Amino acid sequence: MPMKQVLITGANRGIGLELANLYSEKGYTVYAACRKSSEPLRRLGVKIFEGLDLTQSHTFETLSGFLTGVKLDIFINNAGILIPDNLESVDFTELETQILVNAIGPIKLSRLLLPKLGANSKLIFITSRMGSIADNTSGAYYGYRMSKAALNAGAVSLARDLAPKKISVGILHPGMVATEMTGRQGIPPREAAEGLAHQIEKLSLERSGRFFHQNGEELPW
Repeated sequence: MPMKQVLITGANRGIGLELANLYSEKGYTVYAACRKSSEPLRRLGVKIFEGLDLTQSHTFETLSGFLTGVKLDIFINNAGILIPDNLESVDFTELETQILVNAIGPIKLSRLLLPKLGANSKLIFITSRMGSIADNTSGAYYGYRMSKAALNAGAVSLARDLAPKKISVGILHPGMVATEMTGRQGIPPREAAEGLAHQIEKLSLERSGRFFHQNGEELPW
């Protein structure tokens, strides 16, 4: 059987790095896309694309060229940004940046790379329960919450539009993970990556477009 292939964005550190490591261990050909590589990523021996910037659409075209001839089994949109804020401190330029990086960029990149996804492939968005409107009991984080809610809405539309092509769309919350983004608070990245990989394995057309925690809990919108 031909080796399966996975593309992971934001693969130079944190959850993305652990996903790259995990899928490499599973025997996949891993394409790791990031703005700038890291020594831990280089040590994995995966195929690295440097220069992906979700605010710069021309880098999407360059990534597409890098993937010439590649048919992906899984595409994981993991890259993102979190800038903490509250009502008093919110900077609306930073808010716009978070929407561009966390919502518009992943949807735009996914549309561009759709020809590389065939029947029974899986398109994944690593989102956050902070994008859940029903689950918002503490306020603040305007830019991050709004961007992840927008990503969730776009991913659901993709799930509906791609169902006839038999492409499943996963909308997954990794949990509170101890990465640079969270100030090293939360569960180990490897634990989050293993939970995410399990949910990706379970993903089907029936589960497409639904919002799941990596522990299997279905989350409210």
